[in-house]
Amino acid sequence: MSYCSFARKRGDHHRMHHDTEHGFRPSDDDDLFRRLMLEISQAGLSFDTVLRKKAAIYGAFPSINKVAGFTEKDVKRLMGNPGIIRNRLKIHAAIRNAKKIQELQRDHGSFREWLESHHPRAREEWTSLFRKTFSFTGGEIVNEFMMSIGYLPGAHDKDCPFHGKAKYK
Repeated sequence: MSYCSFARKRGDHHRMHHDTEHGFRPSDDDDLFRRLMLEISQAGLSFDTVLRKKAAIYGAFPSINKVAGFTEKDVKRLMGNPGIIRNRLKIHAAIRNAKKIQELQRDHGSFREWLESHHPRAREEWTSLFRKTFSFTGGEIVNEFMMSIGYLPGAHDKDCPFHGKAKYK
């Protein structure tokens, strides 16, 4: 079953995510980062659980610069936050990935420009690149992230009203 079919049958949080975010162009690098964090948060869990916590996840990881400056005190604070996925490995990955994105911004102008410099690629190539560049980015996380931002096909079914509209490019 596709996400389009699934979202129509599930709760409002799935429909809202499907209709406003999934496959749509992120507004800026911070939004790209939050979307990556959403996919990393989902690893090993149901997407339903993650979407119910999406607002808290986005609030806990508000910007690349803020997260890159997190300390162990922040990790401890986040581990006590019931609104997010409290997984120390995922929180540390967020911090490392934010720092890496800062490097990419310095070298390429933006995270988006770095993505563009590697586009187009097949799923396996994106996975290899992300594994070399970021933390906690396995095949499924990379596939879902790249599809959710429009770099890989499949975000919406052909009969979905958002097919063709929800593109990064």
